[in-house]
Amino acid sequence: MFNERLTDFLQYLRFEKRYSPHTLLAYQKDLEQFDSYLSQEFSMNDLKLITHFHIRGWLAGMKGEKQTSRTINRKISSLNSYYKYLRRLGYVEKNPVRQLHAQRLPERLPVYLKEKETEHLLEEVQFEEGFQGFTDRLIVELLYATGMRRNELQQLKEKDIEWSLNQVRILGKGNKERLVPVSPVLLDTFRDYIQEKKKLEVYNDIYLLNLESGIPVYAGYIYRVVKKYLGKTTTLQKKSPHVLRHTFATHLLNNGANIQAIKDLLGHSSLAATQIYTHNNIDKLKEIHRQNHPRG
Repeated sequence: MFNERLTDFLQYLRFEKRYSPHTLLAYQKDLEQFDSYLSQEFSMNDLKLITHFHIRGWLAGMKGEKQTSRTINRKISSLNSYYKYLRRLGYVEKNPVRQLHAQRLPERLPVYLKEKETEHLLEEVQFEEGFQGFTDRLIVELLYATGMRRNELQQLKEKDIEWSLNQVRILGKGNKERLVPVSPVLLDTFRDYIQEKKKLEVYNDIYLLNLESGIPVYAGYIYRVVKKYLGKTTTLQKKSPHVLRHTFATHLLNNGANIQAIKDLLGHSSLAATQIYTHNNIDKLKEIHRQNHPRG
């Protein structure tokens, strides 16, 4: 069957590519869905007989169900990765996904906080008392100060702080490491936080951020914290950890940072992914031109 090597593939993604549990689950669901489609529509049991026509029929069905272009593209990506894996190990000779084209996506500009909103969040918003409030505040500060992803924040370890160099080591997508500078003030906050952790009944000396029970912060907790405190700061409809990542990048660009440097700080594999932030910068320049040029 199509998914007879699926378990091995997922193990490869988990241990060699270091994909997040969320991504692994998405790949698994996509591939199992395609396998179910093949069984129901064609009763196929030979992996080598699958062509791009079968895949195209599956995608057409999803379009008929009004699935978004973004969802369809993710499923194409899941299939493509699986076939690359199978081809590398000699289970198939061709990758039929290569004959397909990704769906055109509507342009979505990043949502971010204004600088005054960020100041309000970090300087005026009241976090809860005690260790939980300290953890919540550090979650928000770190996401904005480093631009790291939610999963990267989950995995951040005490040993990843390079104290003498004023930087943190972040393990990103594809098991790629990057170094991001942090301020001396934030380093002092790390020291204070670790001292508070040591007073807990269970001291977790591995992961930097954890709950009072000693367990590391998890994806759902981080999301709820960010949503709660952004709700006290902004009227933006979207209030996710990624908003703080977008804010980090946009504020750097608006204050003169080089786009290549921002790419490296974000851990993007290509400059194209970073260039979405230039659209916001162009809008700012247009507004400056309109307000200040004699014929603006």
